[in-house]
Amino acid sequence: MAGPRGGSAGVNGHRVADESLLNDEKSMLANDPGGMLRATASAGAQVREAAALAAEVDLTMLADEGRPRAVVVAGIGTAGLTGSILSTVAGPRCPVPIIGHRSAGVPGWVGAADVVIAVSASGRSPEALAAAEAAARRGARLVAIGNPGSDLEALAERARAPFIGVPRRAPARATLWGLTIPVLFAGRALGIAKLAEADIAETATRLDADAERCRPGADSFVNPAKELALGLAGSVPIVWGSSPLATVAARRFADTLAANARYPVMAGALGEAGRGRVGLLDGVFGGLAETTRDIFADPDERDETLTRLRLVVFRDGGLNPEDDADEPVAVEERRADAIQTIADRRGVRCDVLTAEGGSTLERLASLVAVPDYASLYLALAHGLDPMAVPAISEMKELANPLPEEL
Repeated sequence: MAGPRGGSAGVNGHRVADESLLNDEKSMLANDPGGMLRATASAGAQVREAAALAAEVDLTMLADEGRPRAVVVAGIGTAGLTGSILSTVAGPRCPVPIIGHRSAGVPGWVGAADVVIAVSASGRSPEALAAAEAAARRGARLVAIGNPGSDLEALAERARAPFIGVPRRAPARATLWGLTIPVLFAGRALGIAKLAEADIAETATRLDADAERCRPGADSFVNPAKELALGLAGSVPIVWGSSPLATVAARRFADTLAANARYPVMAGALGEAGRGRVGLLDGVFGGLAETTRDIFADPDERDETLTRLRLVVFRDGGLNPEDDADEPVAVEERRADAIQTIADRRGVRCDVLTAEGGSTLERLASLVAVPDYASLYLALAHGLDPMAVPAISEMKELANPLPEEL
């Protein structure tokens, strides 16, 4: 029985992903009329453009008053993730707390001793606008990042605060790097994050290389993103990160799986998993389902119509040169080994992505790029347009104004 737009329906009613849709480039691109694949392929270009735009803005006023008491990165959706990235790049020895704020306004304690970075791809999100207004009213140092000519830029001008304009050419979820780089520039101006020109260049180069590996014309057996997408098809994904950096990438993957492929997903840190969530592997979608399977059956011929957990583990074995010892890394790696063993014992399949590169920023990019594409290919394998999300449009109509930061 055919599902809508080319998918097929399994016996329990869920649509099975169609690999042939991913190996027919012409048809696949026709199902992506909004150009989400093209926008995702621009990640390296986003890094370069955003770096050039940020370099043109005078951020010295951020540092004129010395080290801040705290830095608040205010935004929602993809913009909200930039605060976690700044914290990751700043590292565990950062002397200033970096706090991501995803609600309107700013925390009640924010005042003149603090810095607020308001981020909005559209420049119109109520959360970022309210944060910028509150920062200006309370005398906090402010930097705003968003679409040129937007309400956010006008507010920054009134507050005499620096504004980094990043043109919006795609949905916010496809412009992560265009929003992230200016936030990191602000962190560097404040002296809380190290960001070398070489780090930016190497990160852009890696994103370019991953775009080539994951290009639409590459068949699924040589395309790591298509392979990951097909492995996740029909499953309930659980995405865990072995370190703070890897956990940022895991949460990013959860966001894109939900928005692009419309898959329910749980994401978090392996440390959290070991405190209770690992029990999911024993549940009705995990090990318990194995009790009904023929133990003599070929594991590669498992009934694909049964909904099962699929574990994705993001690993980062890189050492921070500022760390005094590698013990925290060793604990994280042992934890990752353990979770993979537990999953294997319960017949839960597991994909492992390992960070590569020298700098923190490049390692993060290496964990984000392939999953970004995988979320798009999973949508396309089900015949879904990854850009058009009817439920989001309905929410905008029913709960206007709704932030456009997805």
